[in-house]
This record gives sequence, structure tokens and C-alpha cells, in this order.
Amino acid sequence: MANRDNHYEAAFEEFLRSRTVPYVAVDEARRSVLSGGVSIKSLDFIVAVSAELNWLVDVKGRRFPSGDETKQYWKNWSPREDIQSLAQWERLFGDTFRALFVFAYDVLGNRTPLPAEQLFEHRGRSYAFVAVTLGDYATHARQISSAWDTVAMPTADFRRSARPMDELLDGRTRERAASAPAQFSLPPNAPE
Repeated sequence: MANRDNHYEAAFEEFLRSRTVPYVAVDEARRSVLSGGVSIKSLDFIVAVSAELNWLVDVKGRRFPSGDETKQYWKNWSPREDIQSLAQWERLFGDTFRALFVFAYDVLGNRTPLPAEQLFEHRGRSYAFVAVTLGDYATHARQISSAWDTVAMPTADFRRSARPMDELLDGRTRERAASAPAQFSLPPNAPE
């Protein structure tokens, strides 16, 4: 089951339910063990889209903007281990499964990463679900902390590669979005 104490994951699960998308919420209480005793971090959701394409999702909760005195937009950091684990899951599940980071932005002000009609309201908060395929993320990610072993995509690369999650669930656009990244339209007040 998903960690319902994590409001980002709870909101994402409700987002999937509201769109009647079939999914499995993965029990994160224990790490999975592969043959040979190697353990890998669990993913958060398996989202069934079609017979040809399904998503292996790791939800990353971030505030939009983050920071107190200097507002920071488009935060997209991740532990390197999460990239490695998602890559292993993608290999294990096979050709019809693609790994995906979903950045669940808790929108705190009047500037948003997506148009207002694409925000999702849950328990008194507004969320923007922005997704990046593992392939795009791993290609562009750069180390931001050696001590924490974390990486992030430069903002320009992130904005070029990211998609609103609704697009990846929509049958008309999901194949295009999964294979050929292109910058999506942002609302006029979206920060750089």
C-alpha cells in the first residue's frame, strides 16, 4: 500500500482514482530482494495505461516554490539510488513498462508549474503532477551533493523533458510523450 502519511503520494493516488486509471500502490515498508540477495528500493505505483505501455512510478514530493527567502522553482532532485532502482525495475518488468519520476508539486503561491485547470485539489492543497521518464532524467541529471549522493536535472532540461501527468494517461498523447520529449505549454505566470 502507498504511504498515506505522505501527502504527496496520497494526493497522487487520489489523482489516479479520480481519472479511473488502474494502478497498484506498492508496499514500501520493505525493500525488495532480487536473486543473489541484492535489495532495491521499492517504487511507489504501477500504473496500467495500455497493453503496450505501463508506468513504473516513483513519486517525488516537492513544494512549488521551495525555499523561504529565495524562491526556488522546478526543484527536481533525487537520490542516485532511486535512479538505479527504477532502472532495475524497468529491466525486470520488460518492454511494456517504462519508469517514470512524478514530481508532485505542492503549489504554495499564485505561480504554478501547470495551468490552473490541470492542478489537482486534495485535502485543501493544490498539486501539479509533472512527470519525467527515467531515460530523460538519467541522461540530463547532474550531481548536486556528493555527501547525500543526490542529483537533479538543470531547469531548462527538466522543463523540456517534463510532461503533465494527465498527458501520459491520455490515450491520444501518451505514446508521443513517452517517446519524444518536447516542452509543454506553461501558464503565463509560470516562472523560469
